[in-house]
Parts: sequence; C-alpha cells; structure tokens
Amino acid sequence: MKHRITLIPGDGIGQEVSLAACRCIEAAGVDIKWDKVLAGSDALEKTGELLPQSVLDSVRANKVALKGPITTPIGTGFRSVNVAIRQALDLYACVRPAKSYTGVKSVFKNIDLVIIRENSEDLYAGIEYAEGKTETKNLIAQIQKDTRKLIRQDSGITIKAISKFASERIVRFAFEYALKNNRKKVTCVHKANIMKFTDGLFLKVAREVAQSYSGKIIFDEAIVDNMTMQLVQKPHNYDVLVLPNLYGDIISDLCAGLVGGLGIAPGANIGNELAVFEAVHGSAPKYKGLNKVNPAAMILSGVLMLRHINEAKAADRLEEAVKEVVAEGKFVTYDLKADPLDPGAVGTAQMADAIIGKLKRA
Repeated sequence: MKHRITLIPGDGIGQEVSLAACRCIEAAGVDIKWDKVLAGSDALEKTGELLPQSVLDSVRANKVALKGPITTPIGTGFRSVNVAIRQALDLYACVRPAKSYTGVKSVFKNIDLVIIRENSEDLYAGIEYAEGKTETKNLIAQIQKDTRKLIRQDSGITIKAISKFASERIVRFAFEYALKNNRKKVTCVHKANIMKFTDGLFLKVAREVAQSYSGKIIFDEAIVDNMTMQLVQKPHNYDVLVLPNLYGDIISDLCAGLVGGLGIAPGANIGNELAVFEAVHGSAPKYKGLNKVNPAAMILSGVLMLRHINEAKAADRLEEAVKEVVAEGKFVTYDLKADPLDPGAVGTAQMADAIIGKLKRA
C-alpha cells in the first residue's frame, strides 16, 4: 500500500535526522510519498512565517506527518511552533515511550514505560498576562476581590485551565492505548492534594473513566512529586502514566533520562484523525550540518508512525535493526559510545547506513 505522509524536516539538526529517518523507513519496505513542507527558521527565511498555513493544510490532507526538531525560543519571541501545531490540529495526546535498549548507558535495565500527556490545556495553553500591563492589573484586582488572596502587583500570570472534557478524552485514550498494546496498568499522576479544582477534577475524571475498564486494566494514582521519587527508585513498578500537560512534559523527560537520554526518545502527538510523529530532543543548531548527532530518536519516531499506519511488520523490522546497531556499538554516534571521544564514532548518515544494512540482510 502506498502512503502519502507530510514531512516537516525542522531546523537545526532537523534536516539531517529527518533524512536519516526517511531513508531507514523506506528501507524497511514501506512505499511512501513524502509531502515536504517547511516550518521553523527555514520557513521564516523563505516565507516570512515560522508556521505557514501550507504546513497545517498538508497534515490535514495526509492525516499523518513526520516532523524534525524545531527551535523554540526561550523567554521572548514566538511561543512555540511545536505547541502551535498541536493546538491548531487538536493533537491532544502526546505519547512518549521510554524503553531500555542494550548498548545505551543508563542506570536501569529493562524499562518499558509509556507517558501519555494531555496536550491541549493546563499551563501550556498559552493564556498569559505580562507583568505591568493594564489587563494584568485588572485581573489581579478581580482575583483579589473574589478570593481575598494577595497577589503582588508586579506579577506575571499564567492561567491553569483543566476541563472535564479534555481530562476524560486523555484518560480514555490512555486506557485504550493500554488495551491495544497489551499493557497492564494505568497510573494517573496529579497534584490534587493542593490544586483541588484543577488537578482534583483531572483525578476525579480519571477515577470515573477507570471504572469502565475494571477487570481489564489496573488503575492507580500518584501525586506528581512522589511520582518523581518512585520513578528514580522503582521504575519497573509502572507501565502507562497519564498526566496533565506540564507534569507530562517534565515526567517524560525524567523517564527518558532513566533509559539513557533524549537521543533514543521517540514521540507522537495524536488527535482523533491526525497524528504527528517527532523526536523529542531539541534542534541543537550548533551541530547543524556537522553530520554528528544521533538519529535514533527520529528513526524510532518513524517506528511509531509505521505502527500507526498499520505497517506493523515494517515497524518491528526497523526497531530490531536499530536495536542491533545500538547493541553492537560499532556504527553509532559519539553519544552512544562508552567514551564520547572515541574516534570510532560515526556520523548521522553513517549510523543510518548501518541500520539500513541490517534491514537489507534481515
């Protein structure tokens, strides 16, 4: 079957890791027509926009996209191309597997976690009020009047909104994911002991949804700060985690650290009809064009994409090829070497070549 898929190469190292992933995906035997569109700094240079409408139109038409990393400015400027894509396309579920691979340096072995993060609201919805603005002062005055709580006049404010609708949608997604992928347990992570009307609602909805999966999937719950401790002490006690947006962002990176880092951390952003698959690491602009960085996270994101489009056999073959190359440790990038200064480290393209070689011999 021929698939038409949107390709958003990204910026920084995005072009290199995207090319490596596309080559490996095609070598797995899947017939794909790539619809290449630009977003990020490259798009800004050519079109004057960081996120041209053509990007969103392409994803809507093709239903599936593979996206390279895109730079997110810190503190000022455009909020985030990544967040804008998720919001515009209602990609409400962020799926972040954290899986151990032999050959990757890590404290723990045999970890197989999946973090499912609500993507559309919470503190990442972008509802912010800048310090000193008239509207901010008016909001502060109204809040103080309604709650009798003191807010300093020089405060910036971000609104944390969590709805019953979005909470039910993401928790049900987590349980359905668990069923489809033969998982045993879903853990709801929250801070409902303090934020009783937002996280409290998220937890209440999770408990209600869990009832309809009783006898099929085990349900438990954990306060987010305790969850961080449990994960670094007993990660094997957990399976699928479902969290509000901010906690999901933090915990997913923590779990990536448990298995060796973002270099092997794939990701997916999924809605009811559309899905965008991406490596979760940054764009590392200082390495642009150097053929240096590890493409595994991008390739493994391609594995997730292949499973999504019902190319499970190709997905399994590609993941197995990545596993073998990483385990052998010969044709890998510097970060996957026991000594990062090892002169035997290969480049991005050469690691992809090694993976393709495994696929051809399989």
